[in-house]
Amino acid sequence: MDVLIYGDTFRSADLRHAVPIAIGTPCAYAERERRRYVFIHAMEAQRVAGLDGLEVVTTEELGLDELVARNLPGREARLELLARACASIGLTAAVTPDAFPIAAADRLRAEGIELQADQAMFDARRRVKNEAELAGIRRAQAAAEQIMGAIRDALRRGNEVTSEELRAEGRAAVSGQDVHVEAIVAHGAQAASVHDEGSGPVGLDEAVVVDLGVRDGASGCWADMTRTVCAGTPPPEIVEYHRICLKVLERVAREIRPGASGAGLHQLADGMIAEAGYPTLLTKEPGRPLVDGFFHSLGHGVGLEIHEAPSLGRSGEALIAGDVLAVEPGIYKQGFGGCRLEDLVLVTADGAEVLTRFPYEL
Repeated sequence: MDVLIYGDTFRSADLRHAVPIAIGTPCAYAERERRRYVFIHAMEAQRVAGLDGLEVVTTEELGLDELVARNLPGREARLELLARACASIGLTAAVTPDAFPIAAADRLRAEGIELQADQAMFDARRRVKNEAELAGIRRAQAAAEQIMGAIRDALRRGNEVTSEELRAEGRAAVSGQDVHVEAIVAHGAQAASVHDEGSGPVGLDEAVVVDLGVRDGASGCWADMTRTVCAGTPPPEIVEYHRICLKVLERVAREIRPGASGAGLHQLADGMIAEAGYPTLLTKEPGRPLVDGFFHSLGHGVGLEIHEAPSLGRSGEALIAGDVLAVEPGIYKQGFGGCRLEDLVLVTADGAEVLTRFPYEL
């Protein structure tokens, strides 16, 4: 079946994979009879025309000036241009990502075009990273390690510091680089909520969970890594959490290869943490929420989205060469805190390459 995507390449990972440059205004991409088309405003056409295998059709060729002369509102004009784009290549049916705009779908269906959402197909297209995407992931990971190092060094200085100041120190370390940074710096009990970004002064002997999502500007690809660190003497319970998480991380890394089951890897990690005496998703009572122990999946794919296929959860699929995985075991206790360690791993033809080079020391 033919393919149709509509959006911009900042927010649509599927479009960015097909048209690998930054485009902030909505455009249409289509595949029909083994030809690949981009329908875009003339001011972007030259950039897109330089990409291999793409045929560019400008909105001017589709009648943009005529629609402007008719004073057609911008929204209606964009939908009319999309309909004309499909008609120009004879597209009558296509698969789309789940996020295909409902207004665009309504208009095309009114024109008799059959649309079917199939996100799984688009996820599969993006799993094997191409050379440019993998280079972008490596750049993002290098930047993440610079940020992590700056945060670690700021804690080592021993002065009173806040989560906000640590995030600022980390961002300053990559201020001249083309990256976007999302940073969790959660200390003490804040870390038990996993996605609390962290705030306020860090206590001397508190553990700090630092979880960094870094997006490379040139490729749009992400890196994801986590370390748990402490400026003073870590609580003995955190030391034990850290020991177990590191043991799980190292064991799982040895099992990653094409054909390995994402669900099986989660089961391996879950079993190790349960054997150490902590609650887990596979040992909890069905239907009851889990708030302590290991209560999230082992990990996820990383690429043009920071969370993408494949899953390393209870229903995770088989791995393939070219997957990039974030592997992140963690143990938590509400009101106290937690520990999480996360590495980025590339699935290779015969095993795995750990892309994260940062030390684990607590």
